[in-house]
Amino acid sequence: MLLRVNDEVIVIAGASKGHRGKVLKIDRKKNKVVVEGAALVKKHVRRSQKNPQGGRLSKEMPISASNVMLIDPKTNQPTRVGARYLADGSKERFAKKTGNSLGTIAPARETYAQK
Repeated sequence: MLLRVNDEVIVIAGASKGHRGKVLKIDRKKNKVVVEGAALVKKHVRRSQKNPQGGRLSKEMPISASNVMLIDPKTNQPTRVGARYLADGSKERFAKKTGNSLGTIAPARETYAQK
């Protein structure tokens, strides 16, 4: 999964289809992401000292990572994401639609450097 926290994504399937928001949390083992404002559910909360009002709170639930698509920051369009090695041996994410770089993933390594 090539998503990061604070990436802007669009939901492409499910009840929140078309919603754009930031990635708040990633669960790599379950392949799920929590997107700000998407997949909202009502949680009923009992009165307590922490929550003296009680009532119903809105909460974001995890969405499968396959149901979101990254927004390319330069073109503001949804795109698939790939990984590639640069000439110095460092690894970066890139937008498959335009080829724009989305930042490095790993530092430079000699074994992957082009000679």
